[in-house]
Amino acid sequence: MGVASIYDIEVQDIKGQSHAMSEFEGKVMLIVNTASKCGFTPQFEGLQQLHDALADQGLVVLGFPCNQFRNQDPADNDAISQFCSLNYGVDFPMMAKIDVNGPDAHPLYQFLKSEAKGLLGSEQVKWNFTKFLVDRKGRVVNRYAPTTKPDAIRQDIEKLL
Repeated sequence: MGVASIYDIEVQDIKGQSHAMSEFEGKVMLIVNTASKCGFTPQFEGLQQLHDALADQGLVVLGFPCNQFRNQDPADNDAISQFCSLNYGVDFPMMAKIDVNGPDAHPLYQFLKSEAKGLLGSEQVKWNFTKFLVDRKGRVVNRYAPTTKPDAIRQDIEKLL
C-alpha cells in the first residue's frame, strides 16, 4: 500500500465532496468508525461534547459511518447525516460511509490500522466506535476500543493540543 503520510489520503464527506486529509494538518484528529444502530451509538453525544469543548484548541473529530458490523448502519449517507444531526446534534465532520476492514477497506483505515495495531497485534477493527487518535504531525498516537467512552480520551487529547 505504501502511503507515507495520513495527509496523502483523500476522503469524501457525507455530502460527497472530496477532501484531502492534509486539510486537517496541524490539528489533533480523533477518527471514529460510527454506526447509527449500535449499542455504542450514544457515544455520538460524547464525541460532540469533545468537539464542542476542544475544537477551538485544535481538535477535529471525524466520523466515518461503516456498515460492516452486523449491518448497524444500512442507511445511505443522507439518512445517516440526518440521524446524527437530529438525534445527537452532531456538527463535527461526518464522512461518506466506508469499509474499515477487508479488501475494500478505505486507504485511511488501512493506514490507521497499520500504524496502531489492536489487541495482540491485530490490525482488524473489531467493532463500531473504534477510535484512532492522531497528533498534530499526523502520527497515529493510539487506538481505543469501542467500549472506551469519548470523555475517557479527553486527557490524552488535551496533552496533544
